[in-house]
Amino acid sequence: MERESEQLPQTQPTDTFEVKEPRNHVFSKVSGIARSTVETYRSKPASHWLLLALFGGFMLTAFPASSLLSRLYYNNGGQSKWILSWAAVAGWPLTAILLIPTYIFTKSRPTPLSLKLAAWYILLGFLSAVDNLMYAWAYAYLPASTASLLAASSLIFSALFGYLLVKNKINLSSVNAIVIITTGVVIIALDSKSDRYPGITNKQYILGFVWDILGSSLHGLIFALSELVFIKILGRRSFYVVLEQQVMVSFAAFIFTSIGMLINDDFTGMKVEARSFKHGEVAYALVIAWSAVTFQLGVLGGTGVLFLASTVLAGVLNAVRVPITAIAAVIWFHDP
Repeated sequence: MERESEQLPQTQPTDTFEVKEPRNHVFSKVSGIARSTVETYRSKPASHWLLLALFGGFMLTAFPASSLLSRLYYNNGGQSKWILSWAAVAGWPLTAILLIPTYIFTKSRPTPLSLKLAAWYILLGFLSAVDNLMYAWAYAYLPASTASLLAASSLIFSALFGYLLVKNKINLSSVNAIVIITTGVVIIALDSKSDRYPGITNKQYILGFVWDILGSSLHGLIFALSELVFIKILGRRSFYVVLEQQVMVSFAAFIFTSIGMLINDDFTGMKVEARSFKHGEVAYALVIAWSAVTFQLGVLGGTGVLFLASTVLAGVLNAVRVPITAIAAVIWFHDP
């Protein structure tokens, strides 16, 4: 009994040490993250973080608004995918108007348009036009909440293309987000009957699903290529290069989409749709106009985040907007 009582005090410190060690380890990790965050914040001026917050705010408000307007267009009698795609890039003059005073205040001159830079703008404009058309098809057959949830898969492609093309790092948080989003997409695919609008066939629903995923993958590629243009050609010189890139890319996309509109005779079709629109011609014009404004603000936000941060952060914010869009769609459209 005496030997047993002598041994008991010896085991007590060991147990106490084993309990405290994990706590110290967690505390050190939290301290390291906090220290790294403070260092990152101090490495940039306050104006950098204000602009980043502004551009991020554009992404989190304008893109959801644009998605809801797309659904509103279809719900009230709109049918043309080309018209909706055209509206997305028809607002490019708004960014051009912002660019002019920016040149004046920063005392800068327009970036010379080399053949290489023009080729990049044309490529990105073409990809953007195709991407908008894919999303227009997706929103024709899917509820806004479902379409936005599927669009979150763009984070996967943003991280992948950012890693392959721009050499962005993929950390553990990005991997976790990719796994969660992929799981969510699979669940939506398996539960396809519960979120379908009346009158939508199996073929149409599957088509909308496929177009949404393809559009998200192309969206991720556009993010990565846009950042590559900043790194390789434009440089991260000043804010005006963000506006320059958006104006030129949106203008190229506008030209490509307008050609599609002409071939499909949809400029005439706009007049027909306006007359048959559920809430009248004025409501139709407002939906088209606000679609143009909100999409341009969203793209401006995305391009600004690419310029100030990275493709991965742009992809993360693009995924964060998903619950905002989904909740708003359930409230306003009573999405299934």
